[in-house]
Order: sequence, then C-alpha cells, then structure tokens
Amino acid sequence: MRDDKGAEKGGGYTLEGKGNGDQYHSVEFSIKGIELPYQFKIWNTANMSMCVLVKEDSAILSRLKEGDILDMKFYSGESGYPTNALKTTIRHISKDEGRFKGHYLVALEILENVSQQKVH
Repeated sequence: MRDDKGAEKGGGYTLEGKGNGDQYHSVEFSIKGIELPYQFKIWNTANMSMCVLVKEDSAILSRLKEGDILDMKFYSGESGYPTNALKTTIRHISKDEGRFKGHYLVALEILENVSQQKVH
C-alpha cells in the first residue's frame, strides 16, 4: 500500500527508498565468520531514519544484535559521490509484518566517519 506521497506503507511505518536527495543509496558490511560481505539497499521509515531489510533465513541475521557497532561502507546513488566507511550501530531489529513479510528491518545509526575514498 502507498501513502499520498507514493511511499510504501506497512506494519505501522512508511518505507521510502533512499534517493530523494538523501546521501546514501546502499550499505555494505562484513561479519566475522561469514566469508563475503553483504550489501543492502538503504530505506527510510517514519519510525527509523535509516534501515535495511534482511531476509529472516539469511545467515547474517542471527549474527546482528542491537547495539553492535560495525564498520560499514556507504554508497551514494550517484557515481560522482564518494564512498564512505563509517562506524555504524544497530539501533533496532524488528520483524516486518507488512509488505516485506519474511524480512526483518534493521535500523542503523552512523556514529562517525572512519575514512573516505572516491568512487572510480
């Protein structure tokens, strides 16, 4: 279901894809014990300013905990903008019962800038 601004509504929050002038489009991070990094699209919600959707059967979900602080690489939706490595905390993890059944919303909060590199 969409609200009057065209954003997805579900489970008591509104999901809007990043890209309406917001700085980041996706995020990538690795977890110890999992060989390859994971990359997720960043979503905005009315209740959580920035979150990612993780499938409930994903190997990474059981390794994510509220309060964890991770080094994450944030990507802009535009190629001319830099990729940023940022210390990020997991603020909240909740099961989605709306449009994205079978997924969890993982709310993120950027804590500090670790490094910055240009996208080529």
